[in-house]
Amino acid sequence: MSKKKVLVVDDSAFMRKMISDIINSSSYLEVANTAKNGKDALEKIKILKPDVITLDVEMPIMDGISTLEFIMKEIPTPVVMLSSLTKSGADKTMEAMALGAVDFIAKPSGSISLNIKDIEEEIIKKTEHAAQANFRLKLKPISNLKVIHYKPIRSDRPIVAIGSSTGGPRALQQVITTLPGNFQAPIVIVQHMPKGFTKSFAERLDRLSELSVKEVENGDIIKPGHVYIARGGCHFRVKEIHNQLKAELREEQPVNGHQPSVDVLFESISKIPNCHPLSVLLTGMGSDGAKGLILLKKEHPKTISITQSKDTCVVYGMPQAAEKTSLVDYVEDLEHISQVLVQKIPKKR
Repeated sequence: MSKKKVLVVDDSAFMRKMISDIINSSSYLEVANTAKNGKDALEKIKILKPDVITLDVEMPIMDGISTLEFIMKEIPTPVVMLSSLTKSGADKTMEAMALGAVDFIAKPSGSISLNIKDIEEEIIKKTEHAAQANFRLKLKPISNLKVIHYKPIRSDRPIVAIGSSTGGPRALQQVITTLPGNFQAPIVIVQHMPKGFTKSFAERLDRLSELSVKEVENGDIIKPGHVYIARGGCHFRVKEIHNQLKAELREEQPVNGHQPSVDVLFESISKIPNCHPLSVLLTGMGSDGAKGLILLKKEHPKTISITQSKDTCVVYGMPQAAEKTSLVDYVEDLEHISQVLVQKIPKKR
């Protein structure tokens, strides 16, 4: 089997060499060439036609965002962004995800990370996944969507719990920004994302959405019409304390290789009495969320389970794992998921 061709783009010669060596250690990938900035990259992309590109965010002459915009418009190719752990780096990375980057990798110690080998496994895994991604997705305009009618649930205590991973930031933006400002349920989210990026992601969604969106903090009261995004590096649980739903954040061991983990969030909701969960599993690699769904359905048999359709997933892993439990109620194209939620959640009387 021929290997997938990778173009490595970084302004540092050291980083280009280290990233290339790491990628070349994969049996599935090979570095076809490297580029020192966006302008150089665009010239080489046209000739090489790589299967996947690793693209640094911060570069002179033509930066990663400008390069990504051109790639998405003119020569669509799966891209994995590499970013520094700074506020500016996180903000630009979230912009890149909205523009269509498949995934991103946080450099462990800045633009020139001498310890880049520490994340060798992550670089290989995310680049391999990007090369296999269902990348050429076109969302239908909201005005063109077929209207489907769903029977509302009968509950005064609905709670929406969403899990996502690879391709998730863009999918979540689609769902959250198409919900109305008077949505009558709290929404709690686990998006697999490292520490330092979830705050920028929440702030971006808050600017774009009619709902109030924030990176959750320990002790937050979970209120209807608000969206709470798990903080990278912490497990997120929802607990009932004195008749109020509250957030609990803890740094623990990863579950399914992730912290935060969707299974941990779903399990915590399964223990809340007298609530009506609506679980949503969006695009993502792996099976996180499937075990949690089993617990939700066991403790709350009326749980409504929704998964994103294969055709609209960047990576079908998490929805597929949930569907294999035979506990999923609705398999929906991404564009329809907010419509399902709105019709399922009863309006205020």
